[in-house]
Amino acid sequence: MMKKNKTRLQIAQEQAESAIKKTNEKIEELGTHTSRLYDILNVLQNFFEEIKNIPNEKRLEYEKLKEIRLNWKQQAEKIESDYKNAAVKNVGKGAVGVGVGVAVAAFGPTAAMGVATTFGVASTGTAISALSGAAATNAALAWLGGGAIAAGGGGMVVGKALLALAGPVGWAIGGVALIGSGILLWSGKKSKEKLEDIFTLISKRDVKSYELAIVELNERINRIIDESQKLNYSIERTVTFGLDYNSMTEAQQYELGSYVNLMNSSTQLLVNPIIGLQPKYNKGDLQRFTAHNNKSIDNKQEALIVALSNLLYKINLDEKDKKLLWMSFKSNKKFLSSIEISKSDFKFSIIETVSDALNYKYGLESDDNNSVE
Repeated sequence: MMKKNKTRLQIAQEQAESAIKKTNEKIEELGTHTSRLYDILNVLQNFFEEIKNIPNEKRLEYEKLKEIRLNWKQQAEKIESDYKNAAVKNVGKGAVGVGVGVAVAAFGPTAAMGVATTFGVASTGTAISALSGAAATNAALAWLGGGAIAAGGGGMVVGKALLALAGPVGWAIGGVALIGSGILLWSGKKSKEKLEDIFTLISKRDVKSYELAIVELNERINRIIDESQKLNYSIERTVTFGLDYNSMTEAQQYELGSYVNLMNSSTQLLVNPIIGLQPKYNKGDLQRFTAHNNKSIDNKQEALIVALSNLLYKINLDEKDKKLLWMSFKSNKKFLSSIEISKSDFKFSIIETVSDALNYKYGLESDDNNSVE
């Protein structure tokens, strides 16, 4: 029996899932390096805390950095804990830690640290970007279990994951999972081919996004390695200065100040997000758009519009494409149920708003590689 040739969409989806897997592996590698960096920073911090008579402004500065690092560590621990709890709840459902996602057995503190850095945390401990609190945790869990969710696994409902994400995995899960939910099955041959073209472009765009993100992750890892070496040297130097700031030479005091600056830059490497894996469209973008156009959008539609904006970012659609997408979404009971919206409430205006919202933020970009022909 001859094997059926894979479609362009299937090939593009496999490439996207492979890119997610490579990105996950790189995030886990990032976590190993951020874990070491965190430990080195704590060692240097402990030396500073033993020194008497350090000027208040310097003491306040490194104590603030310590608080930022602690918040980052707490977020990493929460991601790890929530991930493992979700894994226990979904045993046998194929949702978390299976497929493209990091395996449950392999998921530990360093992987969680990599995820925490990927999302980034502010000094308050909340994620920088549209994601915060439960949404950030859900996104992290979905990211790590992305392959299984995309393949239609149980556990976290696809629609809720799509709404919570609007970012790192939102693109891939949005595209692949929607197809897995039967979004293409209702239509005729021509319509199905057109939908497949749209989702092929989405998958190809995702591959480019992840490839760029991997470059950024590598750059971050290299910077962390470099900063860690500098911090180790600063520890060796600080030990020789003694424990009384007033007894140090002016040159030693100046050098000590430079190490506080080094702690600052190194801490930023822990908590600053990986830009390439941040949402392309967030709630703040939508609020600016609605304010400018005097539009009013209810909360349920707001989350859906943000998610669909991330799904369709850089995908140029004509009116026929938009109507086709709308009809395919509207006709898919599983999808409507998962995002808790009725067929009558899923109006074409939602797709139009997504298109207008993206045009408002990014302008009418013509990208031949991402146009549906």
